[in-house]
Amino acid sequence: MYCLQWLLPVLLIPKPLNPALWFSHSMFMGFYLLSFLLERKPCTICALVFLAALFLICYSCWGNCFLYHCSDSPLPDSAHDPGVVGT
Repeated sequence: MYCLQWLLPVLLIPKPLNPALWFSHSMFMGFYLLSFLLERKPCTICALVFLAALFLICYSCWGNCFLYHCSDSPLPDSAHDPGVVGT
């Protein structure tokens, strides 16, 4: 379970508030995970635990899934604020 210490923080990284950055964020996270899995070669149990946690987070639509935005969940109020785009 040593290899999970590098995978679990990935689930805690929040999505950007600006919807225009969601694609870039999901591509970055996908490439990070792919490169991590190819370079570090985590054990099968760690990889399955991480994929199960990722599936449960994305399936429940809690809003922190970096793969896609659930259509049922509303955008945060600050996503419509034009001041957020400049920060």
